This record gives sequence, structure tokens and C-alpha cells, in this order.
Amino acid sequence: MGTLTLGLAGAGRIGAMHAANIASLRHKSLDVRLLITDVAAEHGRAVAASAGAGFLPDLRAMFGAGIDGLVIATGTATHPDLIRAGVDAGIPVFVEKPVAASVAGALPVLEFIRDRGGVVQVGHQRRFDAGYLEAKRQFEAGELGWLHSFRAVTADMAPPPVGFLATSGGLFRDCSVHDFDVLRWLTGREITEVYARGSNNGDPAIGAVGDVDTALAVVTLDDGTVGTVAATRYNGAGHDVRLELQGSRSSVMVGLDDRLAMRSAESGVVLPAGPPHAAFAERFDAAYRAEMLAFVELILGERENPCPPEDAVAASRVADAAQLSLETGAPVKVEV
Repeated sequence: MGTLTLGLAGAGRIGAMHAANIASLRHKSLDVRLLITDVAAEHGRAVAASAGAGFLPDLRAMFGAGIDGLVIATGTATHPDLIRAGVDAGIPVFVEKPVAASVAGALPVLEFIRDRGGVVQVGHQRRFDAGYLEAKRQFEAGELGWLHSFRAVTADMAPPPVGFLATSGGLFRDCSVHDFDVLRWLTGREITEVYARGSNNGDPAIGAVGDVDTALAVVTLDDGTVGTVAATRYNGAGHDVRLELQGSRSSVMVGLDDRLAMRSAESGVVLPAGPPHAAFAERFDAAYRAEMLAFVELILGERENPCPPEDAVAASRVADAAQLSLETGAPVKVEV
């Protein structure tokens, strides 16, 4: 068997998860080796040791080691420069969303990638979740008929540190951007308008840094279909991510399983039977693993790019429009 070497920049919460997933990754024809770098060297070495990976002091040393692909799991502000570095080195890049801190900041990055023929996959892991994939299959096969409405939910069990929220860009950009992405991907439609409202009934510090803890957006697709996208930081029942697609022939729900973070009020109904998920990494564990395998397959030329950067920026445009609507109280058209 041959060997493929991945470089991982960033060993924080997401980076450590990717390191563990890469360490357990199995490909049919080669072994995958991992090298890690992080500005917090001691922590980075600890993550590398736990994943059976090597540690290097910086990106230059990583490129010098001859990596075949670069995984970027650093802070958002560093994404553009690291993407450019990977593309300049002539290697495929995987980067956690978003491409940049703003759409305006992402546009020159997209141009850079296009001009140099770069390969960049963005981390929208829901595209690899079995439920979303099945819902997409049913929709494309015509089993649902035409959609008359949809409802998307992203509900965290508890909020992250306020320090993170102060730099996250807001609830729509941090959480609902995944729903906006998966709606575009699943339906093949563009989102043309959003109308958003929000509230703060939890920690007042969240409002003090300019965010809301709960929000709802009415979303319109380019064929006139309407639906809602909801998010909250305070879903004490558990981490809850769902998508309902209701059609003229049938309906389907993603996330309706034994670990649904909800109880039925109907007599004799036992669903859900298991404990709810506590966090996103648990809810999407299999999807994150499939996402990284897909990146390896992309490097090897075995598949098309499952999430090109243009798609990620399109979802960010919708999130920007939702944030503007939240701030102004008016419906906002999504820029194309």
C-alpha cells in the first residue's frame, strides 16, 4: 500500500476532532499519515501524540515535509492566507467554513483559487450525513413531489463562551449557515430573500456582544417556495438538528431518530428511545469522518469536489442577508 500525507493546521476543538478522525481513516488502497502544526506548540504536540501524528513548528516545515493535502482548522481570520499558501504550494486544501470572515473578504480568495486552478473543499459536513443524503435522494427522485414548505432547526444544548460569540459573526453566520448551505445543496435552488427576527432571554452578555441567543428566518427560494430556518443556543433537551421537507406527495424529516432531543406528548409513544446528542461533534460524528475520507478521495482524483468554495460563499451571502434583516427588522434580498 502507498502512503498519503495530510497536514493539519490548527489543533483546537475542531482540529483535534479532525486529527482523531484522520488517525482512524481507512482507505482501500493506501495508508494516511498525519502531520500537525499549531501556534500553541505544547498543545499541538499533545494532540499529535494522541493521534499518532507528527508535529512540525510551522506551515513552511509542513510543506517541506511533502504533504499531499492541507486541512485548515484554525481561526476564521487566518483562513484566506492559509488557503492561498496551500494553493500556491500546488496541493488540495480542506478548510473549515467560512472561507473568510466576510463575503467581501472571500471574493478575492475565490479569484485566487480560480486563477491558479486550486482545489479547495469547504467543511459543510451535513452534506455527508446519512439523513440529509437520503432526503436529497427522495427529493431528486420525485418521491416528495413539489415542496410546499420546509423547516430547518439548529439548536445547541448550551452556548459557547461569550468570547467566541463576540467574534463569531452572529447566530446566523455561525449556526444557520449550515442550514442555508444544505437547503441550496438539497433543493438545487437559490435562496432569494430572508426575513429574520431574534431574541435574548438567556445570558445578557450574549446581547452585550451584539448577538442573539435565538433567531428565526422566513426563507424564500427562487421558485417561490417558503420555509423557516430556526436556531438557538439554549436547547436544554439536547443538541437538535433537523430538516423537514413537506411535499405534494410525501414528507420526510432528517434527524427523526432514537436520539431526537424531544419528547412526545402523545400517550403510548416511546420515540425517542435513546439519550439525546449533547453536541454537534457527536451528532455528526459519522458525517465528519465521511467528509475527511471524501477529501482524501478528492486528492486522489477519485471524486468531484463535494463542497466547492463558491457554494460556501453563497451560503455565507444568505447568512449575511439574515443578519442584516435581524438588525433592520426588514426583509432582505440575497445578493447574487
